This record gives sequence, structure tokens and C-alpha cells, in this order.
Amino acid sequence: NYYRINLSEAEKKHQDYKSIGDLFIRRLKGGIRPVGVAACVHPADSRLTTFGPVEGDTLLQAKGRTYSLPEFVQDPHAINKWRGGFFATYYLCPTDYHRVHSPVKGEVTKVTVVPGALWPVNSWSVNAITNLFAINERVLVEMKTLYGSVLVVLVGATNVGKMSLSFDPEICSNQGGAVRTKEYHPPVHLEKGEELGTFHMGSTVVVLYSPEFVRNFDFTKKDPNEVVKVNAS
Repeated sequence: NYYRINLSEAEKKHQDYKSIGDLFIRRLKGGIRPVGVAACVHPADSRLTTFGPVEGDTLLQAKGRTYSLPEFVQDPHAINKWRGGFFATYYLCPTDYHRVHSPVKGEVTKVTVVPGALWPVNSWSVNAITNLFAINERVLVEMKTLYGSVLVVLVGATNVGKMSLSFDPEICSNQGGAVRTKEYHPPVHLEKGEELGTFHMGSTVVVLYSPEFVRNFDFTKKDPNEVVKVNAS
């Protein structure tokens, strides 16, 4: 009741969950979230907080605050790879369903787990802490699609150090140590809307679309729900 969770959408009745943690990572009933027909869809129940073109070596965190793109994705070649692309940032609050879904149909080629801090990602922190998303713990899922590369980044936060991936039970954050990278040969296929991973509470998802992907679509509309194919053929 405190978080206004819509239990009518949950896969089970509330008394069938073993713990609060079990309830937080609940699945939804089948058909509750029909997948949109566009080539890319939103990855989670969440609030879209920032979005826009990738124009330089930083991404917009909040008004007056940015964070380093190369540090965020742990790639010194990030500017050449993603400049001219598009990014979108989604915030999950405790009310939300906490599973993340693939925004596109594609192949997972690489996953990188980056240990880091667990600052909160609420409005105060996002507006006050510079480079927040590049210093917090995160899991980066790189995908190839027919239209170009897409990167889905799960960002940890206070009480959300644990993030897991649905397609690979060996990948789990909050383990400490060094940056860990795993490449997939063959790659792992995910359908658009298929479950990708889980926050074991709630946090932030950042999706990066490559310039190749953006050239196939119209990302100039003010409403990202209206992203459309440039050439319908």
C-alpha cells in the first residue's frame, strides 16, 4: 500500500511471495505488457528522465550535470562509436515492476560488469553528484541488430547492488573485484520485449543507439514514443 504496487498485474498473489525481495522481482501476468510494433521499445516500467542525441564525450544526467561517456561504457573508443547516436535514460522507482526487457530484436555479443559505488539515483543525487552514472556499479549488455549496435546499461544504486541477467545466470553484479567482460560465441538471440535482466529492487537503465541505428529512424520527434522508420520499405 505504501508504494502503491499494482498487485493485480503480478504473476502470483501477494501471499505466495516468500519475501519482500521476492515480491520486488515479481513477474507480470502474461499479456499485461503487449510489445509495441516499432523497431525499438521502452525497456522497463519506469520514468523517462533524459534523452537526446549523443553529441560529444558526455551524456546528460540532469539539467547542468553530465557524465563521461567513455568512463560510463568503459571504452576509450566510445566517442567514435556512439557520437551521432541517441540515448535514453529510464528511472525505476520502488513501485515499478523491476525486470528489464530488450528494447530491440538482436544478438547479445558482450556483457561487461563494472564494480563501483552505490550512490542513490533519486532526483537529489542526479542533480547534485557529477558523473554519477559513470561511478555507480553497472552491467553493460552490447547487442547487434539489423540496424546497428545497441547498448543496454543497468545502473546500480543504494540497496540495488545486485543486478542479474536472465539469459546468463553466471552474470551477477555486487561481487566486487575488477571489471569483468564476457563475449558470446555464438551470440545470444533476444527478441524485442524479451526479458533481459532484473534489478533486485529498482534503479536506472540507459539505452544507447549507435549512429547506424539512428540513420534508419526518425529520432528527432520530441516524443520518443513516436520513433518511426525513415524508409518504410
